[in-house]
Amino acid sequence: MPKVVIYLRVSTSEQEESGLGLEAQLASCRTLAGRLGLPVACIHQDDVSGGLPLERRPGLLEAIGELGAGDVLVVAKRDRLSRGDAIATGMIEAAVRRRGARVVSAAGEGTESDDPSSVLMLRIIDAFAEYERLIIKARTRAALRAKRLRGERAGQVPYGARLAADGRTLEPEPADAEALGVIRSLRSARWSLRTIAGELTRRGYATKSGRPWSHSTVHDLLARSPADEAATQAAADPLRSDPLGDRPASLAV
Repeated sequence: MPKVVIYLRVSTSEQEESGLGLEAQLASCRTLAGRLGLPVACIHQDDVSGGLPLERRPGLLEAIGELGAGDVLVVAKRDRLSRGDAIATGMIEAAVRRRGARVVSAAGEGTESDDPSSVLMLRIIDAFAEYERLIIKARTRAALRAKRLRGERAGQVPYGARLAADGRTLEPEPADAEALGVIRSLRSARWSLRTIAGELTRRGYATKSGRPWSHSTVHDLLARSPADEAATQAAADPLRSDPLGDRPASLAV
């Protein structure tokens, strides 16, 4: 007899969002199983982001492994399979189909059948979910960039700056600024990255993490993004930054 395998997924951030908790997901999945008239054989869950690849989601792998011909993998919503990634969702559904089973969403979303209209609805839903994810990422990047250009902390404090007493804005870290000058000067003189790292250690400059200097650390500082450079420059002299441009008015290379 065909059976239902329930899959639940929630990340730490999603636990605070309405309707995405594990209990709510389980309740909707059980209700759907009752409507389908199929017994629930097992329940698997992942407490991870939906953006992780399939191999890093043991709960989903186990759920797929339980499926046989005619079985149904039930999820509360299709985004439990993958968070806004139409390709990943398609790959997961393909793995389910290879076992002779199918995915059904408790929210409907066109998963009730394989007729052309339902398939079209699935593709539209997946496309909009991916579009929403990309919009959120773009807005987040823009907000962080604006904070950096205002000389405010946005994530990790960049090398060359430190957090001011207000806990929000950045101010120059003289020792770091001096080390950055040494790095650029030695690199202009065609010193190798490893030799520069050794020279910084010899002169007693400290890294942000406190770990020894390495060629990769030197490389990362030389290849810093304009946004990080803007934060450092804004901390040293806010008047030199152009908040309407892509980088400070004066930026050392």
